[in-house]
Amino acid sequence: MWEQLPALIGVAVGAVGSYAATSLTERSRWRRARAERWDQKRLDTYASYANTLKHQINIAQRIGASRGFQHAVDPLDPEQGLTQLAEAEARRAAEWESVLLVGDAETIGAARKWHEAVWNIELYARGLKTDPPGWEQAIRHLSQARDDFYTLARRDLGITGPPPPSGNWPRAWQQQDEPT
Repeated sequence: MWEQLPALIGVAVGAVGSYAATSLTERSRWRRARAERWDQKRLDTYASYANTLKHQINIAQRIGASRGFQHAVDPLDPEQGLTQLAEAEARRAAEWESVLLVGDAETIGAARKWHEAVWNIELYARGLKTDPPGWEQAIRHLSQARDDFYTLARRDLGITGPPPPSGNWPRAWQQQDEPT
């Protein structure tokens, strides 16, 4: 019996070591899979929120175009557009809840600034603000808020490098429309 004891101890140590290694490997695999699921969920949430905001922006800019502001080529009658704008805001508010659940604090802050910039554009669309220089400033602020959101969302998702900036598209748009 004493002669077989070292072999039995070796088998026991090997079994414990094998169990520990397998357990650690499985735990690591599970954590990676969970992180990938949450990364995908954050990506889907950020993309959906951005698309919802862009739809809201499009409606507000089209209404703004009917009020004489630039940056939209397809004016939308304010009476019809304000109904669409209210529906778009309701969708944005619903999407916002998902951002609050899965986003990190800085990305949530940037998302909030972006939708507040959209609300400022909506004031022009609703006829509550009417100054063209203010509209231009609001459009620039909107573009910067969008860029900030995408920069922080990409960082939260582990995507390296900044997104391409939206640039000064209001000026570029005006230059395209000017006769040459």
